[in-house]
Amino acid sequence: MSATRAPRLRKGDTVALVAPAGPVPRDLLDRAVLVLRSWGLAVRMYDSVHAGNPTFDYLAGTDADRAADFQQAWLDPAVSAVFAARGGYGCMRMVDLVDWSRLRSAGPKLFAGSSDTTALHEAVGVHLGLSTLFSPMPATSHFDDVAAAGLRRMLFEPEQAVRLGGPAAVALRGGTAVGVTVGGNLSLLVASIGAPEHRPARGGIALLEDVTENVYRLDRLLTQLLRVGWFDGVAGIALGSWTDCGPPEDIRALMLDRLGPLGVPIVQELGFGHHNGALTVPLGVRARLDADAGTLTLLEPALSC
Repeated sequence: MSATRAPRLRKGDTVALVAPAGPVPRDLLDRAVLVLRSWGLAVRMYDSVHAGNPTFDYLAGTDADRAADFQQAWLDPAVSAVFAARGGYGCMRMVDLVDWSRLRSAGPKLFAGSSDTTALHEAVGVHLGLSTLFSPMPATSHFDDVAAAGLRRMLFEPEQAVRLGGPAAVALRGGTAVGVTVGGNLSLLVASIGAPEHRPARGGIALLEDVTENVYRLDRLLTQLLRVGWFDGVAGIALGSWTDCGPPEDIRALMLDRLGPLGVPIVQELGFGHHNGALTVPLGVRARLDADAGTLTLLEPALSC
């Protein structure tokens, strides 16, 4: 079943910028704030976006501090959406420190991010029953004008952003499928196996992407998901980018080898992931995948009126 959708954003709304994973470069943070404010949004920054970790330089502050920022932002009644400023690594370390029962009391709220924040997408979907946006993050080098425009449209005019696809989208296996979107970053999905937030793709449209993983490691990750039954009953598969993962022809061969036997429609290079101009794709929303046309059509807007 599709998840409960958060309300769309409107000019004058307040959004929170948090850093649930890695530290945020100051220049990219400043640019992110300018872009969000240019959309008519008020931006509330939390301490984690300015923080470093004295022991592990790949983390933005302590696990407890990052979790507290995320929770405080979510519980603030003035905040309409919580944006991850960037990914990196660290969401899995703080997800168990969040009081999800308290967050449920806040009502529907939007979460947007991608990459490492797949762990939070899974948690928000499982614990809060909400749809989320797997989106380019505003304090990253990939947040160019095209990516920003796509996110803005999804936030403010979701009924106008229902047909998604990239210029390089092509069918690996033809056909159409209907289901609820699920998935995200491949490495994080594998890392969630056995955790309370683990969500198999049964009956859904699986979205998968990753970055800087060699082909043999992608093979291992896909094989692990196959072995634990994550793909059992999947309706269709939409693949995003595999930036710096190896030669495209080798990745294509791997996807056909590992996923082709599932016998479901598969689209390659739909347009989301780690690259400039990346699409914003909702998770937890009913959609139709048309592999031959290279499109994902949302059967309901990503956000409610």
